[in-house]
Amino acid sequence: MGGMEKEGEEGECEMRYNVPQGEEFEINTIILDLNGTLSVNGKIPAGAKERIRKLQRLGFRVILFSGDQRGTAGKICSNLGIELRLTPTGREKEREMLKLDFKKCASIGNARIDLGTFKHAKLSIITLQAEGIHARAIEHADIIVPSINDALDLFLNPDSLCATLRE
Repeated sequence: MGGMEKEGEEGECEMRYNVPQGEEFEINTIILDLNGTLSVNGKIPAGAKERIRKLQRLGFRVILFSGDQRGTAGKICSNLGIELRLTPTGREKEREMLKLDFKKCASIGNARIDLGTFKHAKLSIITLQAEGIHARAIEHADIIVPSINDALDLFLNPDSLCATLRE
């Protein structure tokens, strides 16, 4: 059966996922895009903050990579208690991703600006919300879900993640 094991020392997280008939991999960092992903038309969907807090309690590092189109990223990150990396272009997002242990990162996004993170992340998830998705992002996606809450729930319910990735 698939599932997840938590490894690592106090304060650090390496969630190991065992996908039946697939591979074993680790995720310790979740990279989020802002517009069309974490927020929809500038608003954070109900339940997202609680899910992020649960993930942080599990030990996941959550980082927002954003071009900050609406100028709200700093306030949102402060409210959610997550890291912010201002990345106004896709190239800058990709450069920031490469500074991380990207083979242990999941990237959640929807836009053309996310292609650089999707190309390198161990797991790429697209949210199909009201702001739409860029067609080229689909080429690099491992999973497509209806909302940010559904994307975050995959890490809170690892059996669902493993079932989705199962061969």
